[in-house]
Amino acid sequence: MDVAVELARDFLAGLDERHVGAGMPASAIRERLGGSSVPERGTDPIEVVRDLAQAVAPGIVASAGPRYFGFVVGGVLPAALGADLLTAAWSQNGALHALSPAAAAAEDVAGAWMLDLLGLPAGASVGLPTGAGLGNAVGIAAARHALLARAGWDAEERGLYGAPEITVLLGEEAHATVDTALQYLGLGRGRVTRVPADGQGRLRADALSEMLDGVDGPALVIAQAGNVNTGAFDPLGAVADALRAHDNAWLHVDGAFGLWAAVSPRLRHLVEGVERADSWSTDAHKWLNAGYDCGFVAVRDAGAHRAAMAGSGAYLMRSDAERENWEYVPDSSRRARGFALYAAIRSLGREGMRALVERCCDLATRMAGQLAEGDGVAILNDVVLNQVLVRFGDSDDHTRAVINGVQEGGTAWLGGTTWQGRAAMRISVSNWSTTEADADLSVQSILRAHRAHG
Repeated sequence: MDVAVELARDFLAGLDERHVGAGMPASAIRERLGGSSVPERGTDPIEVVRDLAQAVAPGIVASAGPRYFGFVVGGVLPAALGADLLTAAWSQNGALHALSPAAAAAEDVAGAWMLDLLGLPAGASVGLPTGAGLGNAVGIAAARHALLARAGWDAEERGLYGAPEITVLLGEEAHATVDTALQYLGLGRGRVTRVPADGQGRLRADALSEMLDGVDGPALVIAQAGNVNTGAFDPLGAVADALRAHDNAWLHVDGAFGLWAAVSPRLRHLVEGVERADSWSTDAHKWLNAGYDCGFVAVRDAGAHRAAMAGSGAYLMRSDAERENWEYVPDSSRRARGFALYAAIRSLGREGMRALVERCCDLATRMAGQLAEGDGVAILNDVVLNQVLVRFGDSDDHTRAVINGVQEGGTAWLGGTTWQGRAAMRISVSNWSTTEADADLSVQSILRAHRAHG
């Protein structure tokens, strides 16, 4: 462990200066790790740890650093990192109260804090899945249970064979993990009703309302808080209004990173009406910077949540008085995620979390403003949050060349996307350690790549 800590310290000390992207593909690193042949004899633990660090070093991406702007990836706060090291040493199975009362308590406290920070109902039930994508699956599973139960059908006991059909409605710009969740749960990716979106990717509430008028039976609406490309928010209050007249409906909000706008008085209007939903999903390892892997799901109807997730077994020693973490997520044996989540929130506090979110949004606006001044550079989205879409020279090839040039240069790392049929650079600002100097340095590297490929 001392050797691991030493190596970790060396990595973190050089994080700000290192090439942000990877220097070697997985296929090459695989050979450095020894390939597919199992060693015949064991190796000294210290040697194993040192060799591992050396072998994988060229493939380590500096995603924990201040100039990584890809995939809405946060870093890890010092307190969360410290708690995570302890979590590994404690080796607690976070599933059952009997396995770890400490893990149950940490998840209970951190979960209540999350509800408070995000402005969600205090009585909602909480689970900590691996991420917001699996959180979407949990929220939709609870919806499936409740909607079918109201229609006189027990989904968990009888499955979906012969069940009343649930009409699923979501925006055209819904995230891919929503489709995956529907696939997991037998609701089908291809059976959904796609609601038209506006130019920023926001679901059109007027179109949703018209579509709901034609729905007879259970209806599940999935709204988005923070489009993965533009950062735009579906009009959550208007969506909730559209559902109000429907007899058997459920509103789930996919807020992988955008739900964190709730912590800022300046940005809270973006999630107005979010508390009226029935379930919510977000990530703690993105904007909260709690480290991997920790998502968050909350469900207003705790009974529906448990019914959709909980199992049974005589040996499980279930407590009727204490929290059983596994009853709220799909995985049973798992890492005790509550410790790092608790540490991250406590180290920041409400004010620190507000400052983190607002600083990232300000940096995104700063980068967009500087880039917009460049010849042949266009900002494609309204920068309402931490996402910036950029296009260069009105050309797909040129834009992709700029993205590749920045990645190869190593000063910063950012990804590409396709937005409304056009190639675009996607900048996501979500790291706790990113400064104005980092933002400016990254803009300079982007403009250099633009000029080099012009």
